Amino acid sequence: MSIAGGIYRAFERGSLADCRTLQVFLKNSNRWEAKPLTEQDRSLFREAQNESGISPVLAHDSYLINLASPDPRLYQKSLDAFTEEMRRALYLGIPYLVMHPGSHVGSGVRVGILRVARALNQAMDNVGPAVTILIENTSGQGSCLGHRFEHLADILELIDDRERVGICLDTCHLFAAGYDIRTEKEYKSTLREFDRIIGIKTIKAFHVNDSKKDLGSRVDRHCHIGQGFIGLEAFRCLVNDRRFKRIPKILETPKGPDLQEDRMNLATLKALLR
Repeated sequence: MSIAGGIYRAFERGSLADCRTLQVFLKNSNRWEAKPLTEQDRSLFREAQNESGISPVLAHDSYLINLASPDPRLYQKSLDAFTEEMRRALYLGIPYLVMHPGSHVGSGVRVGILRVARALNQAMDNVGPAVTILIENTSGQGSCLGHRFEHLADILELIDDRERVGICLDTCHLFAAGYDIRTEKEYKSTLREFDRIIGIKTIKAFHVNDSKKDLGSRVDRHCHIGQGFIGLEAFRCLVNDRRFKRIPKILETPKGPDLQEDRMNLATLKALLR
């Protein structure tokens, strides 16, 4: 949900779309600098959340952050920015902060993974334990990390406090990275592989998106539920999977200011419930 006009306005928009959970950015996602949050911001946020009953809230970090960067200046800038995002989430009482592992920019997968883990450990040392970091799987564009389950498992293995880190699984990214979920058999097979390599209990949130591009394209393009290459059956399996009944599921599909598309996609998902 947009935070235009104040981060607390996300709840008003969420209520209009009949959401039970939502995700926000904690600042402008395409800028490094951020206006400091005030006590009034926190008060309005908590009041609006209580009024709406929407819970839990997820935050997503800035798209500029790259904790796998081999450039020392960009790495430090990213670490500082990510730490600030954690502080902002903690200040507002937001329990989950979703982040992309980043891009190794030619320095190699293993080196990039080591950088990401080091940065997450340092950020958690600097910010209190009330915020859980959720590492999001990626589609694998360019030199981005996180499109293989093994990447995510290797990052988690290097985390000092595993209780404070989980996974946010994005359906579009999963499919674009080459993991098929289009039928019940393929959905179950992919989730079994995830469980074997990482562990199903690490999944703390889903990004529920169809894909404009075909299986294994490694291109990240979201589209409306059932209108892309994934199709409806995967989402039918997901919304009826009892293991994830209480796991928040976030739409990141295209939308306009009247939220008509959000209501449409939510209605599509609800219609798939058995």
